[in-house]
Amino acid sequence: MIYLDNAATSFPKPPQVIRAVTGTLDKLGVNPGRGGHRLALQAGRVVQACREEAARLFSMNDPSRIIFTKNCTEALNLAISGMLRQGDEVLCSHGEHNAVMRLLKRYAAWGQITLRVLPPDNLGILQPHTLQQHISQKTALVVVCHASNVTGVIQPVSRLGAVCRENGIPFLVDAAQTAGVLDVSPAALRADLVAMPGHKGLLGPHGTGMLLLGAGVSPEPLMVGGTGSASESMLQPDLLPDRYESGTLNLPGIAGLLQGMRFVRQHREEIHEYECWLNQRFRRRIAGLPGLTLLGHPDAGCVGITSFVSSEIDAGHIADGLDASGIAVRGGLHCAPAIHTWLGTLQSGAVRVSPGIYNTEQDMDDAAAVLERLVTLK
Repeated sequence: MIYLDNAATSFPKPPQVIRAVTGTLDKLGVNPGRGGHRLALQAGRVVQACREEAARLFSMNDPSRIIFTKNCTEALNLAISGMLRQGDEVLCSHGEHNAVMRLLKRYAAWGQITLRVLPPDNLGILQPHTLQQHISQKTALVVVCHASNVTGVIQPVSRLGAVCRENGIPFLVDAAQTAGVLDVSPAALRADLVAMPGHKGLLGPHGTGMLLLGAGVSPEPLMVGGTGSASESMLQPDLLPDRYESGTLNLPGIAGLLQGMRFVRQHREEIHEYECWLNQRFRRRIAGLPGLTLLGHPDAGCVGITSFVSSEIDAGHIADGLDASGIAVRGGLHCAPAIHTWLGTLQSGAVRVSPGIYNTEQDMDDAAAVLERLVTLK
């Protein structure tokens, strides 16, 4: 199988990630922070080591402001739900994933917030002057997806963050497709909150994610419960990170994420360059195929994503045809209907190809050759 669905989750994982997960389950399957025995303390040290590794990777001085979640969706829900109040206005880009849009649409439908989806330019980029024009006295949060999971277009988040800071508005960045590939530190993005999965570009296991909290940002917790601290009180502690990490942590996942981030910290620039090179090679190979339209624009930045539609063949049928030839891609709407509406592909969906660090030049050529046969022999 040639796996080209890394935008959904990276696969395979580095061997040290797998060893960390299985080793933890085999030798350290206890509850971190829930006891004073040596195994619980050792488990707690694994969690702390992962938090400190994340602080190094994301240039943060205080590891306690790195919050573990089960995925990027939970991190986004925590940030959004915890920052908003009745009557607030939220601005977001047209490219948001349903992890953002469904929550914002729910609050808007309940009459709790006003939501404004901002228009991009013809390349799919939200320009800073457009953001500035739409800010009002009620604007309480700006949410932007760093790179689209459909087109791969990268937004100028640091410039958008500068606009937010000039206006005193919290800025949340969804780094689902860029964490582990680009610099997504809060300082670099000028962001107050950065949400990310652990299982994509950071090469960690499923069921892992993080929310990075900038200085002075303190959203209300999404969940409350046992934290292993201040157990005499029935009120949620304010201590970080306990304030946001109620319940048993995913110790095997965090152990694997630690190893994934160590790998990424050493090789991030190489990973970005290599995945973009593979992606561009594939894009060039299929650019002239009959009836095929490539989404996104090569001048709008690069992550390892190429999506396309065919005027003759359904996206699902193309994905099935590739799968029958041993090539795993994704066909459909990719949980991002807002950008598909803007692209005019809400009915057709799109086929997405997303290489990773373990793919080869031959993988991309083979996928392009199979695709060519599918669209020319329709």
